[in-house]
Amino acid sequence: MPTSVKKAFALRLDPALYAAVERLAADELRSANAEIEVLLREALARRGVKPKAAAPAKRGRPPKEESGS
Repeated sequence: MPTSVKKAFALRLDPALYAAVERLAADELRSANAEIEVLLREALARRGVKPKAAAPAKRGRPPKEESGS
């Protein structure tokens, strides 16, 4: 399994805030983690901060290696 290119870290939130994020995520058919990322990106954009775009995930099978023997 490929390793994730995303930074993992612990985030402590008020339970009521997390519940609101979960409700919003459910409405948007996202995980709470994905919803938090969307909200952070929107907040950064409002402040004029544009993070570098992440490299797209590699998809599909790796090319077959030709064996010389």
